[in-house]
Amino acid sequence: MMSAAAKTAKPRKPVVAGPDKVHGLRWWRELGWRHVIGILAVVYALIPVLYIFSASVNPLGSIATTELIPRDFSLVWFQELANNKQRPFFQWLGNTVIVASVVVVMQVFFSTLAAFAFSRLRFKGRRAGLLTLLLIQMFPQILATVALFRIFSTVGQVVPELGLDTLAGYILVMMGGSLGQVWLIKGTFDTIPKELDEAAKIDGASHAGLFFRILLPLLRPILVITGLLVFVGVIAEFLLASIFLRSTGVKTVSVGMYGVLMGDMSNNLGWFAAASVVVALPVIILFQYLQRYIVGGITAGSVKG
Repeated sequence: MMSAAAKTAKPRKPVVAGPDKVHGLRWWRELGWRHVIGILAVVYALIPVLYIFSASVNPLGSIATTELIPRDFSLVWFQELANNKQRPFFQWLGNTVIVASVVVVMQVFFSTLAAFAFSRLRFKGRRAGLLTLLLIQMFPQILATVALFRIFSTVGQVVPELGLDTLAGYILVMMGGSLGQVWLIKGTFDTIPKELDEAAKIDGASHAGLFFRILLPLLRPILVITGLLVFVGVIAEFLLASIFLRSTGVKTVSVGMYGVLMGDMSNNLGWFAAASVVVALPVIILFQYLQRYIVGGITAGSVKG
């Protein structure tokens, strides 16, 4: 018979061996140096950001008076963004948002259609078409600048709304890269089993129904990441915008800010820094809101070619 102590004793929990902790020199060789490099990279990236923020709240707004850590705090340059009609910053920002929105929607849509064709359909010239797209993307954009300028100069004489110095003409120029995301989206298409297509076709789905109702919802992560890449690229685009948009009312934010800074680089630093902060905030918020799609979208498009 069992004793009273044996009956009342609680069963012991099995001891689970935890992971071995790394100490000393071994920790430095395996992990420590990575932490140091990571910290240095973060500091290196934050120094220019901190300097721009310091310049944006510096009431004097000059290079000589701006330091890494701001001594004085003022929002005068943020107020100047909205109150100076000679520098219509928010009009420039609105132009940029319009151009970026149209280009993002159209480029992602056309790239998705092309990626569907290259991934799911078999036709003559398919491989040559993919290689041609890749080859075109290897050439820098500046090579086509002169040709585009002459084309739209002629177009503007016939249709002034689509010529130089118009947002519609600039949007058409930016639409020239509508198939720029085909390879990335095609990689995601290739990871979706083709048995899903066959099952849909057996149920009577057409190519359009298969694309819009079945495949497109599965592409949400890659569509988000490609849209973000195009959006940031359009906002940062300067070369073509500086050539095609010359009037104050139709400039994008990059062209307008560059013109203000070059007008008086020393004394306009505060205005430029405040404008940079305003432009960066929506992009940062957008990345934070959509970050759950970013990693999945990038990796999904690179698993299978």
